[in-house]
Amino acid sequence: MFKQNYTEKQLKKIANSVRQDIVKMLVKAGSGHSAGPLGMADVFTALYFAVMRHDPKKPNWKDRDRLVLSCGHIAPVLYAVLSRCGYFPRKELWTLRKLGTRLQGHPHNLALPGVENSSGPLGQGLSQAAGMALAALMDGASWRVYCVMSDGEQQEGQIWEAAMFAAKNRLYNLTALMDRNNIQIDGFTEDVMPLEPLRDKYEAFGWHVLEVDGHNIEAIIDACHEAEAIYEKPTLIICHTIPGKGVHFMERDFNWHGKPPKKEEAKHALRHLRSMEGRIVCGDSE
Repeated sequence: MFKQNYTEKQLKKIANSVRQDIVKMLVKAGSGHSAGPLGMADVFTALYFAVMRHDPKKPNWKDRDRLVLSCGHIAPVLYAVLSRCGYFPRKELWTLRKLGTRLQGHPHNLALPGVENSSGPLGQGLSQAAGMALAALMDGASWRVYCVMSDGEQQEGQIWEAAMFAAKNRLYNLTALMDRNNIQIDGFTEDVMPLEPLRDKYEAFGWHVLEVDGHNIEAIIDACHEAEAIYEKPTLIICHTIPGKGVHFMERDFNWHGKPPKKEEAKHALRHLRSMEGRIVCGDSE
């Protein structure tokens, strides 16, 4: 079981390193998504280093918790975290999106250890996760399912069918985490297709709903633990994040949803992220 007793400061340092990996991967690839992966580095760090039961030495361990990535375009953050956990060599990160690589632009579960589902078309992950969660309950298994979704894909009808299914079957072993960064490829979500009131909608569909600062690792962990204590319904954790977090010229700019940094931009981003390491050590990560 991988779960370890990291301090909050250690987890912040890991998340910062994950962001650096993401920038390096994207600039080498010359394509890919920047804003979402950077924004979700804290959530993925919390899940893989403090919340989920998993074993990189036994990726198919039957009692492992499963993470379903619905928004497959943020694959770089998943790859970076899996590599830092030890699922595959870190040098393989630099092959992102290259011909023949195992690190495809969207994850393929038969290509890489630790990847639980193939994803690409948005809106399907919650259905996959609900199916897994129901199977676990039918088998009397103790493992949990975590589903990471984007906010933009809440515009897909299949999401709401899955939400009804999960509530009807009382899938208390299912925790969904939504990246509420308010952007999608064409602009801000509330301009493209308004989503609010999101919390009220999920509660009306029979879910237990929590809202957290998606960059507060301790709050993310606490919310996941609260979800474990809910026995009559699935839980949604709305993670309010800043797209492009940690790279100032990307933050809150929807234009960075689907493009990588150029070489000079990457150098600037990495200098800033490295400077943040010292501030984390000193207890000032803002």
